[in-house]
Amino acid sequence: MDNVLLPASLTDDQINNLISDLQILIRQPSISAISQGLEECSILLSNIMKKAGIRTDLLFLDLEEQVEIRTFGRIPPVVYGEVLSKSNPSGKTLLFYNHYDVQPVDPVEKWNEDPFSGKVIGNHIYGRGSSDDKGELITRIKAVEYLLQETGDVPCNIKFLIEGEEEIGSPNLIKYVQRYKEKFKSDLVIWESGYIDKDDRAIISLGQKGILNVEIKVHGPCRDIHSSLAVAIESPAWRLVHLLSLLYSPNDGKILINGWYDEVTSLSEKELQLIANEPFNEEAFKKEYGISGFIKGQSSYEIKKALATEPSCNISGLVTGYTNKGVKTILPSTATVKLDFRLVPNMDPKIQFNKLVKYLRSKGYSEKDVTINYLSGEPAFRTPLNNEYVKLIVDSASKIFNGVVLNVSSSGTGPMYVFKDILNVDSICIGSTILPNKMHSPNEYTNLDLLEKGTMCFIEIIKNFSRS
Repeated sequence: MDNVLLPASLTDDQINNLISDLQILIRQPSISAISQGLEECSILLSNIMKKAGIRTDLLFLDLEEQVEIRTFGRIPPVVYGEVLSKSNPSGKTLLFYNHYDVQPVDPVEKWNEDPFSGKVIGNHIYGRGSSDDKGELITRIKAVEYLLQETGDVPCNIKFLIEGEEEIGSPNLIKYVQRYKEKFKSDLVIWESGYIDKDDRAIISLGQKGILNVEIKVHGPCRDIHSSLAVAIESPAWRLVHLLSLLYSPNDGKILINGWYDEVTSLSEKELQLIANEPFNEEAFKKEYGISGFIKGQSSYEIKKALATEPSCNISGLVTGYTNKGVKTILPSTATVKLDFRLVPNMDPKIQFNKLVKYLRSKGYSEKDVTINYLSGEPAFRTPLNNEYVKLIVDSASKIFNGVVLNVSSSGTGPMYVFKDILNVDSICIGSTILPNKMHSPNEYTNLDLLEKGTMCFIEIIKNFSRS
């Protein structure tokens, strides 16, 4: 296949076909948080892949294997895809990891269009999943389809693992990879997504942070009571405020839990240099998120380093008392907070949770009146800078985009560790999504021109991978 000269862009028919198939996926709700439309979406996706020339299977787990059993539906299947190279059957194997589930659409009143319309306006296609992750997924499928159309073959073996639970923490992915280990054997995983910056440069990430999700509930009187009794009865809301103040220091941004940083290792000089050289548009970042400055007045370098490599403690939800219009003078009976802690390599979510519990119990928050629940967690993972495929991905992307930004780790979270732990294979993030795409928010969209470039980029990656 090395002698086959492929066109430099997609034809109009191929672009229209890409848009049409993406619209099919967007128009099928597949919300894992409420188990809506997941199997239906997996079947639609399987049909699209079969039409592209990819052999597919829907993989299921037995009930006793599943991490959680849903009362409203069974665990969604993994869509497995495979194309074996005729010309290079004993060559290396590239695995694409993606997901077909999406976030809820709330608040639905903030959407300008139907969240599942797939409406095209100018260079944008709108809808939940248009960028995260159905838009990214379609570029990988179309790259394979395009190669098969042009040459009748693919130059290396290609596999797909597309799950339906990524947006709820991939609770069953490790079970799937363990059970179907032989199917998923590969030499490199191309991760589900990646960004393109405002200068049309591909941001390639070599890792992802881990996460620990926790709910803490402080209990007070047996019911909501008249607020005049606040002089006599301690408010769980105030207790929670005090509890939270013990977790995090706004002065230096450090987490105060005993031993929290014990497992964190120092960055290498090469990693520090990569972070220092990474482009970062401070003013564009502030404008996009409507802020006037960074936390603790940090510099651009400090922010880049924190985003890629530092743990965090975030309050993602806080509920107590009366929050509707007007006044209701009560002392609430409970106060609840949801926290997410971003983790870095070597930090185990379960161990970090135990540190949190031990710390709060030592501060006088007993099991009787403070409930601390582990909700979910994933370890962090980073592919080493010296991985043999990093340069290949960088060189491939450089042919399509206006340069490349290599990132030690993204600030987000995903189950990369599963593939390393079970398959001993590294992962690299690259995709075609712009930063202001509103993923997880109303009016999510992606750019049509970048879908085309993303498809062409994956063609380059597949061609170059086959020669590695």
